[in-house]
Amino acid sequence: MHNYKELKVWQKSIDLTVNIYKISMHFPDSERFNLTSQSRRCSVSVSSNIAEGAGRNSKGEFAHFLGIASGSSYELKTQMIIAQRLGYLDEIILQNICSDINEIQKMIFSLQNKVKQG
Repeated sequence: MHNYKELKVWQKSIDLTVNIYKISMHFPDSERFNLTSQSRRCSVSVSSNIAEGAGRNSKGEFAHFLGIASGSSYELKTQMIIAQRLGYLDEIILQNICSDINEIQKMIFSLQNKVKQG
């Protein structure tokens, strides 16, 4: 349906995932199967659901998967706030991550509206 690799929102979500992987490398080993794993899975979920939706057979399915990607982005933001409160991230890094996530959320919302309108 769509070439997901050409979608700016997909490209930005890939960059976000790489950033989350780099940041979470510094989380304590005790978080390896908890916050580290969960935040990485959420970040991967954003770009993966954009790609999966783009490959579906209908606009409705694409919009649905964009909704899942959006939900994963909110989950990721929550996890990053928790990581900051636990002292794993400093405030500046959290602000930068949240800014990137906010931009992706706006892009997803805009693309979702375009897809729904036809």
